[in-house]
Amino acid sequence: MSGAVGWLNGFLRKVPVWSVYIVCLSAAPWLLYLAQTGGLGREPIKALEHELGEIALQLLIVGLCVTPLRQYIGLNLMPFRRTIGILAFIFVSLHLLVWVVLDMNLLWAQMWADIWKRPYITVGMAGFVVLLPLVATSNNFAVRKLGPAAWRKLHKLTYLAVTLGGVHYLWLVKGIQIEPIIYMTVILGLLSLRLVKPKRKRASSS
Repeated sequence: MSGAVGWLNGFLRKVPVWSVYIVCLSAAPWLLYLAQTGGLGREPIKALEHELGEIALQLLIVGLCVTPLRQYIGLNLMPFRRTIGILAFIFVSLHLLVWVVLDMNLLWAQMWADIWKRPYITVGMAGFVVLLPLVATSNNFAVRKLGPAAWRKLHKLTYLAVTLGGVHYLWLVKGIQIEPIIYMTVILGLLSLRLVKPKRKRASSS
């Protein structure tokens, strides 16, 4: 197991960050193409909105996995953690943009009414707002300006953002559906790992 993890860490060190952006962002034009050509079903706008939001939630969950993977099995995804967070924000923004422009047709009064009256939209907007200071400080200048301790404290808002994303998905769907429940269970499981300190390996006495 450790040999495989070591090989994988060596491979990941050779992967340029820009390639992760290209691979992940390629999903957006592909989904847009599917929406325009009937590949997303009878309600392409709703489907496009859903797909973009689900990718965003998946990326937020992957971001939550980075620390546990390093602590428990030694897999090092730390060089990509900032990239994953920025990509998650981009897809959340695209998800919101589709809702504002294509779904609601820039009907601002109706949008504000929905934000206040529909809990799943309220929670989703709250999650987006929480992400704003995180993406604004996802750079080396912000780390130097805030100081590492304050920066790490601020970026614990990630936990709130991903939880709001999971709740948004749960409340969005009609009735009880297994997929959003699985997402929420994974989120709560990953957050619970933050409460448990992994046991350090004891040094060999020999």
